[in-house]
Amino acid sequence: MLKLDTVNKILIIRLSSLGDILLTTPLIRSIKNKYPHLQVDFLLKDRYGDVLKYNPNIRNLFSINSEEDGSIDEISSNNYDLIIDLQNNFRSKKILRRFKTKPTPHIVKFKKLDYKKFLLVNFKINMLKEASPIPVRYAQTFGSNILDEKGLEIFLPEQIKSVLNSDDNYIGFAPGSRHFTKMWPKEFYIYLAKILLRRGFKVVLFGGKDDKTTCEEITKAVPGSINLCNDDHILQVAADMKKCKVVVCNDSGLMHTACAVGTPVLAFFGSTVKEFGFTPYKNKNLILENNSLSCRPCSHIGRSRCPKKHFKCMMELTPEITFNKLNQLLNT
Repeated sequence: MLKLDTVNKILIIRLSSLGDILLTTPLIRSIKNKYPHLQVDFLLKDRYGDVLKYNPNIRNLFSINSEEDGSIDEISSNNYDLIIDLQNNFRSKKILRRFKTKPTPHIVKFKKLDYKKFLLVNFKINMLKEASPIPVRYAQTFGSNILDEKGLEIFLPEQIKSVLNSDDNYIGFAPGSRHFTKMWPKEFYIYLAKILLRRGFKVVLFGGKDDKTTCEEITKAVPGSINLCNDDHILQVAADMKKCKVVVCNDSGLMHTACAVGTPVLAFFGSTVKEFGFTPYKNKNLILENNSLSCRPCSHIGRSRCPKKHFKCMMELTPEITFNKLNQLLNT
């Protein structure tokens, strides 16, 4: 066991993706709060650099294009006392093999519980009932109970201003996801948007490059909605989400983005379940899921189609049910 009084420099590795990186922020903050003398550096993929770019708890933020990036050798020369590998896959292992400095840094790795996830997905044997949320499990790699009671965070520079007014009734929609089975149907978002507009709310659409078609189709079907889908400018998304009363979203990185700015979320969990640990962390939320199905979860990351071909995990979460639950969230 590494003694913390021998540690001065820490490197945290979490290469991707958006939500996973945001979920590291409670650990980063808590380390600096409890051990302010420690230098905390962070390594991630280039495309996610803005997520932590302005985080004051990080001394050096390193971004790379791939595991073969030449800058890794320079990063490894920083003589880290401790490396926390929160990625813990073939990519991070490939990077760690290039850390050949002497003395060799102490390395701790995130326990992914893959075997338990496999049992739950394939045999519906649930050994994850007592599993902690991902930020708590990330913190356990550090070896001490250091987490504070705060949630996720993303820091916005002064030049990033929201295009939304502060006093309007905005409801955000983040309809995208990397996987079909994690997406509430587009037609349902359209139906819900029309209900909200009739009741005096303003609907704002959020997404990145991969969500543009979906957001455009919703906007076209819902005159009066505001399409703020952009080219993956996450800081602008965060600034605009901050103006919303609630963000309606799928189990996705933008769900965690809304949480990071303190905006309540109503989130749909289709093929995935809360036991995997990626629920909204220490933020006002309401999760909608269909607990009547024996086929859930069918994946721990999502699928391109429903293996049962009925997609009841999402189709039975109707816009009417969602509107009623959204009202509950707005009024609590």
